[in-house]
Amino acid sequence: MGGGGCMDPLGYFLNNTERIATYAQIHFKVVLIVTVISLLLWIPVGVLITRNERLAQVALNIANLLMCIPSIALFAIFVTIPFFGLGMRSAATALVMYAMLPLLRNVYKGVKSVDKSIIEAGRGMGMPSWRLFWEIELPLALPVIFAGIRISVVLTTGITTVATFIGVQTLGRLIQLGISRSNMDMIIVGALIVAVISLAIDFILGRIERKLISPGLRVNS
Repeated sequence: MGGGGCMDPLGYFLNNTERIATYAQIHFKVVLIVTVISLLLWIPVGVLITRNERLAQVALNIANLLMCIPSIALFAIFVTIPFFGLGMRSAATALVMYAMLPLLRNVYKGVKSVDKSIIEAGRGMGMPSWRLFWEIELPLALPVIFAGIRISVVLTTGITTVATFIGVQTLGRLIQLGISRSNMDMIIVGALIVAVISLAIDFILGRIERKLISPGLRVNS
């Protein structure tokens, strides 16, 4: 369908629910995989760099640099590497790189923002370092860390759209096909669905945050 007729995004959505559901399923799969890998990778690294300022600056500078690279360019870089190539491996790896900054920065800021007098009081009570971290630093840093998780997941949900250009049929496929066919309905539907999903995920994570974190410790967002 060309772009010359009257636009009917709702009609397109209702007539293509099966195709949209397939793309949405793949989209969610990518976001879930990337989120799990990112949390397992970057949260421990974030904790590690709080113990070494020089290492922290290097890691945060690398994360900032990666965030400055346009998403399509970073995807393309991994595509050219034989082990990755077109498809899920390149997409997931690039997305994990993008998740690095919000997670590292918020873990670092969260742990570093804990009142030093509280830590010293714990040391004065004879608490070992591991207990200080698990019982004092982590609980007090959790609001900032959770804010980073929310940012990371929403960011991943949006950028996953671009993965369609390297062979992963996410919801970005609707936008890609819409552009190639000059079909505004496809573009609008694809963009709106991704936006709604991002808002929904952020809302759900916000509700989880309210359950896990006491009101006095929450970060306003």
